[in-house]
Amino acid sequence: MAHGFPLQLLLDRAQEDLDSAAKQLGTAQRDRTAATEQLDALLRYRDEYHARFAQSAQHGMPAGNWRNFQAFIDTLDAAIAQQRNVLAAAEVRIDEARPNWQQKKRTVGSYEILQARGVAQEARLDARREQRDADEHAAKILRMRADAARSS
Repeated sequence: MAHGFPLQLLLDRAQEDLDSAAKQLGTAQRDRTAATEQLDALLRYRDEYHARFAQSAQHGMPAGNWRNFQAFIDTLDAAIAQQRNVLAAAEVRIDEARPNWQQKKRTVGSYEILQARGVAQEARLDARREQRDADEHAAKILRMRADAARSS
């Protein structure tokens, strides 16, 4: 475009907003992934610990060991519950960030459509200008030939 896109500043700002929203959504998604992995690790550890304890309990176990096991399982269950809350909070952040990102993406898309229309309009104007210039040049040549023919 010869004159530049008149709304370029708005397009640039909208792109910056989109980039920021994408980063926010990406962070929320990474947080969810990390929370999911941590929860999975806690659940696996609880299952493994429970299986090891059950294995060793088959041979008999003092009551103190049983209380320690139960206290540790209770602690693991509390950590698992807390991690589920962390995961739920991460899901909420994603659910909040996604519509914001989508709206910013639509805004950028709208400006890009306007820009493309402007480029197309400028191209049409340039083509008309070139055609007019070519027509004027051809008419000038015809006038010059006609004048030359009359002069001779």
